[in-house]
Amino acid sequence: MTESPRRHDLATELVLSYYAAFNRGDWDGMLATLGDEVIHDLNQGARETGRDAFAAFLQRMSRHYREQLRDIVVMASPDGTRAAAEYVVHGEYAVTDPGLPDARGQKYVLPGGAFFEIREGKIQRVTNYYNLDHWVAQVGG
Repeated sequence: MTESPRRHDLATELVLSYYAAFNRGDWDGMLATLGDEVIHDLNQGARETGRDAFAAFLQRMSRHYREQLRDIVVMASPDGTRAAAEYVVHGEYAVTDPGLPDARGQKYVLPGGAFFEIREGKIQRVTNYYNLDHWVAQVGG
């Protein structure tokens, strides 16, 4: 039995909405795409759970970085329960993030990606990846 193409399309649209909100700096719009108990796997870091934890992450990120994602490509499973995205981050390191090199307004361009679990029309897990060493090399750490 084949899966509904609409489920695939809905998953793709949901992830694209998530990234469109990110690019607008619309944190409430991003949070609206997430389930209440969303799991967030930070790049090379910890796992956080819940929309409130995700909101706190967005606040930390917006304090330290100015980023836009370009060249976004989203792929979704036929049943719409999983998706992946690849993109290029164009950013500025604005304020020093603890444990990382000093910020001096350095610009960077960095490929990245994410994996998603989707249930009940919401993102239930986001796992992010980018090459931290590549980023550190660009900001002069």
